[in-house]
Amino acid sequence: MLTRFIGAALAVFFVSSQAFAAPLEEVKKTVDEVVRIVSDKEMKKNDPKRRQALKRSISTIFDYSEMARRSLGKHWNDRTPAEKKQFAELFASLLENSYASKIESYNNEKIIYLKENLDGDHAEVKSKVLTAKRDEFTLDYRLVNQNGKWLAYDVVIEGVSLVSNYRTQFNKIITANGYPELVKKLQNKTEEIKAP
Repeated sequence: MLTRFIGAALAVFFVSSQAFAAPLEEVKKTVDEVVRIVSDKEMKKNDPKRRQALKRSISTIFDYSEMARRSLGKHWNDRTPAEKKQFAELFASLLENSYASKIESYNNEKIIYLKENLDGDHAEVKSKVLTAKRDEFTLDYRLVNQNGKWLAYDVVIEGVSLVSNYRTQFNKIITANGYPELVKKLQNKTEEIKAP
């Protein structure tokens, strides 16, 4: 009986400790995997395979639906469920491909994790990147806890929010030319950056 109780207690502890990993640990785990992929000599010989591996790894930390919703801002509520789904998919593809293409130019930059700030179900992981030329820039991840897993809904580079930046651009396009024009532009942009 005691053995069963201890076994159950350990299982609960193990599951809960895995489910509630710290935000910094989640970010670091994904970034380490991304760096491993871009540094892999075998992967460098196969661009499509490397791009797919990068996309898989990136998708484990980003909440694309939440990023899409926040990027569309006030225009999100005007969309039908089908439009929301299409926009979230386009946005995810844009982000995956643009993020992957930037990462592929990785050149032994050093990532230093500074701290994490927790506020209930929200967190921010602060880091900085040191380049080979000793330049540095800040790179912060804003995360939300979704069913025990920390997922990023924004990235702030040198104080500039990726989501806010997209929201400003998207709002201008919708206000000037309508929502269909934004969809068209996202489709074109995604096709441009799809190939490694």
